[in-house]
Amino acid sequence: MTSLILNLKPAIELTDEQFFQLCQANQDFRFERTATGELIVMPPTGGETGNRNAGITAQLWLWNDQKQLGLVFDSSTGFKLPNGADRSPDASWLKLERWNTLNQEQKEKFIPLCPDFVIELLSPSDNLRMLQDKMKEYLDNGTRLGWLINCKAQQVEIYRSNQKVEVIQSPATLSGEDVLTGFVLDLEKIW
Repeated sequence: MTSLILNLKPAIELTDEQFFQLCQANQDFRFERTATGELIVMPPTGGETGNRNAGITAQLWLWNDQKQLGLVFDSSTGFKLPNGADRSPDASWLKLERWNTLNQEQKEKFIPLCPDFVIELLSPSDNLRMLQDKMKEYLDNGTRLGWLINCKAQQVEIYRSNQKVEVIQSPATLSGEDVLTGFVLDLEKIW
């Protein structure tokens, strides 16, 4: 099953609150919304992808638990990007200072910030071009570092602010560079 994209405009324009309520009422589905208002309905992942994603998030969470520099979010977390899109990266991280600028309501709903770091894991139901566009959208909205991991091809695309995309074939590890100082993702456990 692949993602379904619904063009709701001009007939229906969901407010942020209506979109949030739609997501809450249908928690068996993953929804995203583009900056132009298209609704994306994504199927649940299969077992292999879900396990890999859990492993990636766990490694990121353990690093952050030691460093206490920010917060780690899983794929069920929604972010309201500055361009108006609502996105849910497979794993993400936000600097603590930025999190602390939010009020309680903002922390409980879709986070009105773009993560500092994102990971997208290409699953069999994903379209590579759409994920690449999504990674560029994250960068355009403030992400400083992002990884698009393609397990089938054992390839990683690294997205950095103001730089060309770097493609690495079969890396054993990835460095969090100056965004996630000291973080190293062990890909041997993910491939």
